[in-house]
Amino acid sequence: MIPIEIIQKHFPFFEKELQDQIAAVGEVKEFESGDILMKTGQNIRSTMLVLSGLIKIFREDEEGNEFFMYYLQPGQACALSMVCAIKQETSQIMAKTVSKTEVIAIPLTYMDQWMANHKSWYHFVVSSYRDRFEDMLQTIDHIAFRNMDERLVFYLKQHQDTTKSNMLGISFTEIAQELNSSREVISRLMKKLTEKGMIKQHKSHIEIVDLQKWGS
Repeated sequence: MIPIEIIQKHFPFFEKELQDQIAAVGEVKEFESGDILMKTGQNIRSTMLVLSGLIKIFREDEEGNEFFMYYLQPGQACALSMVCAIKQETSQIMAKTVSKTEVIAIPLTYMDQWMANHKSWYHFVVSSYRDRFEDMLQTIDHIAFRNMDERLVFYLKQHQDTTKSNMLGISFTEIAQELNSSREVISRLMKKLTEKGMIKQHKSHIEIVDLQKWGS
């Protein structure tokens, strides 16, 4: 059984009865950085509430290429997995940890019951779906209407805002994969950002200096 204090700390807006049920049926799971929590096409047996760490959500094409959609942070849940769980569908996304992460896994058998019996759970699911939909719309807007250099700056800002860090420990190849571009293009654009004084390139990471210089 999960200590009730954990539920109250991260999800204080849930009714006491719902918090007790989550503590009783949920399971805390720990993952290391880079672990895959969910694969495309996987049968979903549980939904996950994030306690700590950071998760990236990807969409994959038929060739297995990954395209980054949005982050999941503590206090959030993947709305797509919750909806798929309710409809008992397979996953249409891939979830990967960015750092050491803790989640509460909840069997999908409780989804319908909680949606009907607990307003706080209903509002949480709807709010999560709306927020993630807005994240996806923002990403789609940049894909459809922005050049790659603008998309790259947006990607770096997302990281900075989400992690509250100016350090990005990811390779040009990984960035290219997540932005559906090539390493050569990302390398050229990173060089341009470096020359503008917006970033600094180190051996093991990228340092964000001042992204507000974009367009100046």
